[in-house]
Amino acid sequence: MENLFEIKDLYLQYVSTKRVSGVVEKVNALNGVDLSIRRGEILAIAGESGCGKSTLARAIIGLEKYNSGSICFEGEDISNFSAPEMKAFRQKVQMVFQNPYASLNPKMKIYEILEEALVINTDLSKEARRNVILEKISQVGLDETALEKYPHEFSGGQRQRIAIARALVLDPVCIVADEPVSALDVSIQAQIINLLNDLKEKYNLTIVFISHDLRVIKYLADRVAVMYLGEIVELADAKELFARPKHPYTKALLNAIPTFEKKKACDCALKGDLPSVTNLPSGCLFHTRCPIVMDICRTNHPLLSGDPCVRCWAVKQ
Repeated sequence: MENLFEIKDLYLQYVSTKRVSGVVEKVNALNGVDLSIRRGEILAIAGESGCGKSTLARAIIGLEKYNSGSICFEGEDISNFSAPEMKAFRQKVQMVFQNPYASLNPKMKIYEILEEALVINTDLSKEARRNVILEKISQVGLDETALEKYPHEFSGGQRQRIAIARALVLDPVCIVADEPVSALDVSIQAQIINLLNDLKEKYNLTIVFISHDLRVIKYLADRVAVMYLGEIVELADAKELFARPKHPYTKALLNAIPTFEKKKACDCALKGDLPSVTNLPSGCLFHTRCPIVMDICRTNHPLLSGDPCVRCWAVKQ
């Protein structure tokens, strides 16, 4: 399958200054991410809060500047894009944000919100723009009457449908969805997940789905990349990952999924707290919490390798 994106050795740091002491700290958000995104797949990126999922999503669509490495879209490095090329790229790659209450302008009617992208990015006539808007609002499960209302008149699930419609009006090839269902009730989550799956099939969309909820990922994703402290620690087909996880961090995440069934005793419980992103551990970044840590883990950093891809010395033994 053809790769739509190829991400290689991506590093991204934020620089922050403490107000009281004035000390400058470097926050290591992404630490050598290597990842390919195949055309037409749903790739889920999973991990606990602070692991770099959203930062990676924003870097992919060009909203965050990275320090080193490369992000190639259809074979072209996006860091080399001119302003017109970047504008064309952003038409092809759209984003659906986590919070449907904050991602829509409360002062604009839904029609205006959807039309805005078409006015800025296309030369379509007013009538042609209206036809596109009517088509997309229908495809996300809302009727024409919704277009004359304001965002506050809708529920969270309806707002997220509108946000998806806004992403669709430019006919993108890829949608990056950053925690798109985490703010919604469980029953509404299922509706939005089914909608994304249907749209993927209809338009052959590539979807990058960012989530910490592995139950949602298991239902939706073709492949799963598990992140820890800004790097990929395991990358596998979804069925393979859920049936036979390799990395101890992945095993711990899967073991934490709530269930009504009685769980067997598990030797994958994590130790301690997440290390500071301003002072990363030496060697394997996971060794400070790993239940099967070895001496080599404390000094040598493992590479992401194998099939499925795993970053762990114990798995490579």
